[in-house]
Amino acid sequence: MVRIRLRRVGSKGQPSYRIVVADSRSPRDGRNIEVIGFYNPRTEPATMEIKEDRALYWLNTGAQPSETVAYILKTLGTLDRLARLKKGEALEALVAEAEAAAAARGKVNPKTSRPAKPKKQAAPAATEE
Repeated sequence: MVRIRLRRVGSKGQPSYRIVVADSRSPRDGRNIEVIGFYNPRTEPATMEIKEDRALYWLNTGAQPSETVAYILKTLGTLDRLARLKKGEALEALVAEAEAAAAARGKVNPKTSRPAKPKKQAAPAATEE
């Protein structure tokens, strides 16, 4: 089965994710079929970008999104456009609508606005007197 899921990228403690189409049996950061988007939860607001035409193609052919990707697709309106595509609307019109919505959202500053989680400090050793 083909899944649309997240692939972790970024340095230690500073994750960002690629939205990929992959076989459900491959590991999280293993082989993928196609990269269709990007997600960075550490910016304010979270950065969500997706290639609408490719996402609609894979969803229409039966790819199943993970829970997080389904939330992203719902937030961006892709799942609503998929329902309209299945009812018979033209793909080109839906993609144009998605591009207009992305332009209306505007660009998010790619610099992370949330600090990385602080490293846990080891408790000082008790000295015997």
